[in-house]
Amino acid sequence: MPVEPLWPLLLGLLGSVFGSFIATVAIRWPEGRSALRGRSQCDGCGRTLNGFELVPLVGYLALRGRCRTCGAAIAPSHPVTEAVGALIGLAAGFAVPGWEGAAGALFGWLLLALAAIDLRAFWLPNELTGALALSGTILGLPPLADRLISGVAGFAVLWLVAAGYRRLRGREGLGGGDTKLFGAIGLWLGWRALPAVLLIACLLGLGVALVRRMRATDRLPLGTLLAAGAFVVWLWLASSLAQRPEAYLHWGQ
Repeated sequence: MPVEPLWPLLLGLLGSVFGSFIATVAIRWPEGRSALRGRSQCDGCGRTLNGFELVPLVGYLALRGRCRTCGAAIAPSHPVTEAVGALIGLAAGFAVPGWEGAAGALFGWLLLALAAIDLRAFWLPNELTGALALSGTILGLPPLADRLISGVAGFAVLWLVAAGYRRLRGREGLGGGDTKLFGAIGLWLGWRALPAVLLIACLLGLGVALVRRMRATDRLPLGTLLAAGAFVVWLWLASSLAQRPEAYLHWGQ
């Protein structure tokens, strides 16, 4: 069997495991609890979960979404995050089989962690954003000089938007975490990709606002929207570069 078809499968399985961990982190971290300490427990009765119950997706389906001891519902965020983690791995492996795809999957899983926490708590931890920035400096798609310029440009653009909004409206419109996240995305994708990321994030936000009939005062987790847009753009750009390595030079022209 050729090696390349194994990459989507391996990254998909690994993504489901990471998704399970990310789901726990997204619940515990905003509450001030460490996801690295103690074994996983039922949120209802506190019973320590066994190995089978922790198998991504399979455990949730076998238990029909409820604790077998107390019957409490398992948070839907667990299977959803596990499924998204698996899809990220599959997509990265199909787009670029090999270590480049593994790097893209890492990018996607870090974005997923940030997106899950921001969706739950409107918070983007500096530790995770820093990990995204550091990995982007090492593994990003554009040349190193372009990566560094793009990181500064991404941060500066949203910082100026936030400063302008604060000056005009007299209140915060964007959090500092969003500006840092956009800078970290720039390190991975380059400045040419940033307008596309922002456009996708805005369109997603508009769609959510329309479906939920949100008011002007309601909040949207911009970090979650930026994360989704960034991975979509990575898939497009990485697959294009795999076919034509010189394509990056013409991106955005």
